[in-house]
Amino acid sequence: MTETHVDPTRGQLARSAVPATLVGVGSALILFGVDQVAHVLHRVWWEWIPDAIGVDGEARWWAAIILTVTGALVGLTLWKAPGHGGHDTATVELASPPLPLRALPGVALALTLGLAGGISLGPEGPIIMVAAGITVVLYRRFLPEVPVPVVLMIATSAMLGAMLGTPVAAALVLGTVLGGGGPGQMWDRLFAPLVAAGAGAITYHLLGGASWDMGLPAYDAAWIDLLWASVIGAAGAAAGVVAAVAFAPAHRLFRRLRHPMAYVTLGGALLGVLALIGGQITMFKGAEETAEILADRDEYGAATLALFVVVKLAAIVISGAAGFRGGRIFPALFTGVTFGLLAHALLPDVPLTLAVAAGTLGVVFAIGRDGWIALFAAVLIAGDVGVLPILCVAVLPVWLVLTRAPHMLVHVEAPEPAPEARA
Repeated sequence: MTETHVDPTRGQLARSAVPATLVGVGSALILFGVDQVAHVLHRVWWEWIPDAIGVDGEARWWAAIILTVTGALVGLTLWKAPGHGGHDTATVELASPPLPLRALPGVALALTLGLAGGISLGPEGPIIMVAAGITVVLYRRFLPEVPVPVVLMIATSAMLGAMLGTPVAAALVLGTVLGGGGPGQMWDRLFAPLVAAGAGAITYHLLGGASWDMGLPAYDAAWIDLLWASVIGAAGAAAGVVAAVAFAPAHRLFRRLRHPMAYVTLGGALLGVLALIGGQITMFKGAEETAEILADRDEYGAATLALFVVVKLAAIVISGAAGFRGGRIFPALFTGVTFGLLAHALLPDVPLTLAVAAGTLGVVFAIGRDGWIALFAAVLIAGDVGVLPILCVAVLPVWLVLTRAPHMLVHVEAPEPAPEARA
């Protein structure tokens, strides 16, 4: 008889699938739970309290008050909560060093307050911190042989899959991080993270997660679209560069106040001023607002759309620089879509779907500085893979605009001292 040989690598991959699946399911549950708590708190602040006191919860002055209060509450969280709200998301990438368990409730609280209060940041940074912190502890307890960097990749992939509804984004991000390898090595290294991302995406969808179908018209490509997509994408990237240039100086200015209660509350008050100018559509993380502005696009003229772009970019800078916890990809999506609508309003002969996709490509690339995520986001918003070949050409001038531009990330030489140490 011929002895059957089993590749040990395949066995290891198979064994890694079960814990990775559990991480994906758990990450989706964490995201769903935070979303639900934030939704309830949102209703309290924006519906129940205004109804109880007889005011208009959609009034801009009410938004200014809630944003200022949100700043004070987040500042209090950063001051008093164990771990002080975790990593400053202005200073770390999506996958940051794991936090101890005691710090995670403060991270979740700061994130939830920001989501409910209308801060222009998404959940991606802090929610990955929470998932990664829990996942690292569980792997150390039950699978200590798995290296911590691998565990972080699995947790990050799981949460990206849940947030974006597909494991594709995780594959693109991790493919950039992992680089090359021998035949089959890349797939071997991506296997567990992709299983986690797929499980997260499926679970969040089954829980009733939001859809990314924006209902844009079908796209028919034309040669001239290569020019239009390049111009719109490069212009969107240039707008994002302005925000990136302002980010680090704004972060330094806020930190001159030294205490989180001071600088985060000031950030909330400034966001309140922006809300008075742009209204509630320029607030929050941007996912629901993106669907809203696309559905009501015929109601907005070019001047209004330009105002929305400026206000949202300023809100992203202030939200991140002032110490609020959250990611910048979701609000960048809204800004990119709005920039695309502006381009279509100025150049009505450009197909709407192409203009929106190109605007998204440019702005998200400038703010997130990840070309794969920018391409993925543009196609996701367009809902038509037919735009992808055009965008793959348009991304080249976008990249040229960004080659010497700063990243929207603050580099710090050492961790900030705890608030107690500053006193």
